[in-house]
Amino acid sequence: MSNAWQEAFGRIPELLAAHVQLSFSALLLAMALCLPLAIWAARAPKIATVILAFASLVQTIPALALLALFYPLLLGVSALLGGGISALGFLPALLALTLYALLPILRNAVTGLTEVSPAAKQAADGLGMTAVQKLRLVEAPLAAPMIMAGIRTAAVWTIGAATLSTTVGQASLGDLIFAGLQTQNWTLVLTGCFASAGLAIIVDMLLGVIERAIKDRRKIKTWAASLALAAGLAAALFPMLNARDDVVVIGAKGFSEQFILARLIGSRLEQAGYQVRYQDGLGSAVVFQAVAADDVDLSIDYSGTIWTNQMKRTDTPAGEKMLSEIAVWAQATHDVSMVGALGFENTYAFAVRPADAQDKRLTTLDDLARISPQFAFGTDLEFLERPEWTMVKKAYPMQFKEARAFNPTFMYPALSSGEVDVISAFSSDGRIAANGFIVLEDEKGAVPSYEAMLLIAPKRGKDEKFINAIKPLVGAITVENMREANYMVDREADKKSPKQAARWLDEQIRNEKVE
Repeated sequence: MSNAWQEAFGRIPELLAAHVQLSFSALLLAMALCLPLAIWAARAPKIATVILAFASLVQTIPALALLALFYPLLLGVSALLGGGISALGFLPALLALTLYALLPILRNAVTGLTEVSPAAKQAADGLGMTAVQKLRLVEAPLAAPMIMAGIRTAAVWTIGAATLSTTVGQASLGDLIFAGLQTQNWTLVLTGCFASAGLAIIVDMLLGVIERAIKDRRKIKTWAASLALAAGLAAALFPMLNARDDVVVIGAKGFSEQFILARLIGSRLEQAGYQVRYQDGLGSAVVFQAVAADDVDLSIDYSGTIWTNQMKRTDTPAGEKMLSEIAVWAQATHDVSMVGALGFENTYAFAVRPADAQDKRLTTLDDLARISPQFAFGTDLEFLERPEWTMVKKAYPMQFKEARAFNPTFMYPALSSGEVDVISAFSSDGRIAANGFIVLEDEKGAVPSYEAMLLIAPKRGKDEKFINAIKPLVGAITVENMREANYMVDREADKKSPKQAARWLDEQIRNEKVE
């Protein structure tokens, strides 16, 4: 087995356990909500209409959007209650997936209860059964196969949708899929997909056994399948018994550089005796709030992102002045500490194909603005909504014929293939040079400085051991080394994992210090 497959399979046990914990919790909570509501709705048609309409409405919202919506909602609730509620991780994922599982369970339960034979109900009444006895002894057993069919559907949906919980910082098999998509490591993508699909198939088969056993009144089969599901859940919960309270959580955004830097920092902290966990794939707006709320202990952010998105500044001072003001602002407003800048900048860089640069005489963003109506613009998923784009358009009146958003991984192939004509690339990305793209000069300084910097959460601000473990990285990473490390992960041939690239980068840092 190749190293890529070994590394991918090595991550499955931990992520599978987290995936099972989340999926089962959401499914059980959905069942606890749906079954009482279904009993009420089966006896009150107007209530049934309202409840089913709500569940159907929730189902029309994409699962990813539902997960994202709980982040600001929980932030607001936490602020009202004086803190203590995490807006990242398990809780928002649990709430979103629970809502997503409501419809099939609720609809099948209401249908099953309302379609119980009137003759059976009349017979129960004739025997003098109370409403509770009739429900327990007649209606519930007859409706159970239909209810189980709904639970089966909800289980498969929930297990599939749980892969998206990576986007809100909850570990799941989606970690493999999202990391693989970003780094074009298809081994990770396939491993995550197969593991998630396999889990869904196994759970569906066991629930199917229970459904048929209930219908055929075979209690032994029902209990055997139920025990198998319980054993699986118990195995998934076992790692929680050995979990440490002092685990350091490192937050990372959803691109290769962040994965690499997170592993570099993680290795330094592990050498200092800390246990480390990674929350990858966090959005730019989410990651700073996560640090401020102590949901993650440390993140790598960029000065321009904090300056424009968090501080809402539109001026573009020199890099050192910007860093100084950010450090003061972060400490004063959020109790977040800046350990320092890592030594390189990763700013937005408008890149074009060399043939276009030559044919259309493109060297600056002013030149690009001149011919922008002829060009299709490709960006990452965030750029068109960021303040930086507004600042660029104000300085250079660009009117592209088309703007398309891509996962950062696919921006570069899109430019190479002619799908788009210019992209908002990242200046520390090794694929710019590897593809021979030309970066256009920002003569007016519209794009602010983007120094990579270390931010730590309030609870770690006075942890000297923690700070001393990561402080040697301040000013230690050159942009050349960062580009090389990024390209090791992003290139198609001889691809390295973020962990391997981080190990190489660490060696370069140590060697340069020795010299």
